[in-house]
Amino acid sequence: MEDEKGVLVPSLIDTVNEISTISDYRGTVKKQYCNLARRLKLLTPMFEEIKESKEAIPEETAKALVSLKEALASAKELLRFGSEGSKIYLVLERGEIMTKFYEVTAQLEQALSAISYENLDISDEVKEQVELVLSQFRRAKGRVDAPDVELYEELLSLYNKNNDVTTDPAVLRRLAEKLQLMGIADLTQESLALHEMVASTGGDPEETIEKMSMLLKKIKDFVQTENPNLDAPLKEKNPGPSQGGQASSDRNHKAPVIPDDFRCPISLELMKDPVIVSTGQTYERSCIEKWLDAGHRTCPKTQQTLTSTAVTPNYVLRSLIAQWCEANGIEPPKRPSSSRPSKTSSACSPAERTKIEILLCKLTSGSPEDQRSAAGEIRLLAKRNADNRVAIAEAGAIPLLVGLLSTPDSRTQEHAVTALLNLSICEDNKGSIVSSGAVPSIVHVLRIGSMEARENAAATLFSLSVIDENKVTIGASGAIPPLVTLLSEGTQRGKKDAATALFNLCIYQGNKGKAVRAGVVPTLMHLLTEPGGGMVDEALAILAILSSHPEGKAAIGAAEAVPVLVEVIGNGSPRNRENAAAVLVHLCAGDQQYLAEAKELGVMGPLVDLAQNGTDRGKRKAAQLLDRMSRFIEQQKQAQVQTESQSQIQEARLPSNAADS
Repeated sequence: MEDEKGVLVPSLIDTVNEISTISDYRGTVKKQYCNLARRLKLLTPMFEEIKESKEAIPEETAKALVSLKEALASAKELLRFGSEGSKIYLVLERGEIMTKFYEVTAQLEQALSAISYENLDISDEVKEQVELVLSQFRRAKGRVDAPDVELYEELLSLYNKNNDVTTDPAVLRRLAEKLQLMGIADLTQESLALHEMVASTGGDPEETIEKMSMLLKKIKDFVQTENPNLDAPLKEKNPGPSQGGQASSDRNHKAPVIPDDFRCPISLELMKDPVIVSTGQTYERSCIEKWLDAGHRTCPKTQQTLTSTAVTPNYVLRSLIAQWCEANGIEPPKRPSSSRPSKTSSACSPAERTKIEILLCKLTSGSPEDQRSAAGEIRLLAKRNADNRVAIAEAGAIPLLVGLLSTPDSRTQEHAVTALLNLSICEDNKGSIVSSGAVPSIVHVLRIGSMEARENAAATLFSLSVIDENKVTIGASGAIPPLVTLLSEGTQRGKKDAATALFNLCIYQGNKGKAVRAGVVPTLMHLLTEPGGGMVDEALAILAILSSHPEGKAAIGAAEAVPVLVEVIGNGSPRNRENAAAVLVHLCAGDQQYLAEAKELGVMGPLVDLAQNGTDRGKRKAAQLLDRMSRFIEQQKQAQVQTESQSQIQEARLPSNAADS
């Protein structure tokens, strides 16, 4: 099975890495899709260990990995659509979208369940991590988040209306705000997403997509009417004193509606640099170039195959647009000085890069207000997409943000650490963040920041710890004690962030002792017994990792964990029963005190049931415990027989001794 290791496993790693680059999910699916992407990312250590192992992959496991590859490919396409797909479509077709989501989740769970982990040469820590992911997939199957009913109904009503019927502006405003279609970039992206859907139908757009395009046009006309300077550059939106009178008069009347022939069919924007493609259709140069760069070889409007990718300037239309602008008192659009930006590692436009540079200047300005607002804007830009994350890092923002982590302004500190969290989503940025000396400063925020800042600091440490060498760096920086504190006293979200970070850090053996010495075991035991705490899964998963460490085993024993573990083995969920059994296996190794205690608490019946009906790992752990319990009982019987024999011998000697006396 060397072929699988040489080809299959690297392809699994590549697919998960590609999934890691997808971000900025649409609001209607954000929670589910972010959770899915995070869980899939946790599979990377398993793939890496399989790749590095010298042992061949068993045939059955190889088949399961092939199924997992197919499931990951489906997940990647699903997540990509959740990031780049039409926002309107995701609302109107939410039922179909969520059905697909649950199908992909079930496909992933089935593939992961089919892997024989005991036959793979991977560490116990990695097995624990994969099993945690699997348990999360199983729990996710039964969860259904309530949709935004008002958004769906208003959008559906507008969708079903005749195009000639006037729509209430208040409804259009709510839709534009909820769908986050208030800016030119968002409207352009939505238009491109709908064009992509047309292309996927083979050039024959379904009626639903056509109606969605008309719906988008209504929203865009409303947004541009409400914001007549929406298309203008930044300096035009903020006129100087000499332009003040004109700006004031502009606000007194609505902007004229742009003729359809002057709009780019892709962006629906007034064209600045119209060009003609081989089918005779005209587009904004930057939009059609982006379409062609994405690999398309069809005309977006007609879906005819392009005989050439060359474009020709449409001078006549450009002149007509300029005349229309002058007649309506609008500044004629200026043609970009360069039609195509030079290729860099980021696809950000020169304007976007200029904006980033302005924000970086504010970060170094020395003005607390400027620093706070700039850090907040960078936080949002870094959250938006992968190109922004690359461009912000390339501009040199990371060291400046790290410097702000020690500011006394709590809001600035919160923005800075969250910006670093968003930047760390990009794999290349993880190394830059750590090499810039960020970890001690992030730990500082984790100790003394606001609750939101502490939560995001914990999430940042988790993100950085995905890289194995960073686990060592973070553990050595003193991060573990404040993570344990957050696990104890944080909000529910804070506890989840801390638990995820601690779990990942404790995969490295050297961090286990640090966590135990920081008092994590009593905290985990409290979470296990806390009524309605919602942290049982995480607490048991971390305990299962720590129990393989001598200090962890001693601390768990001292915390009087056996009654709780026996209770979970008897009444917990399948995954929790298995983790509780795993902890008990380590606890009872070479220590009959805990075996005796578990036996007295009635563990035998639940163990027999777990050995017959549990998960595969649960069955193995139960079998180990039953074997040890049987030997322990046998030893007890032998010791009792030996004691009785010695007593009988002593009793037999007593009369003779009495006679001798």
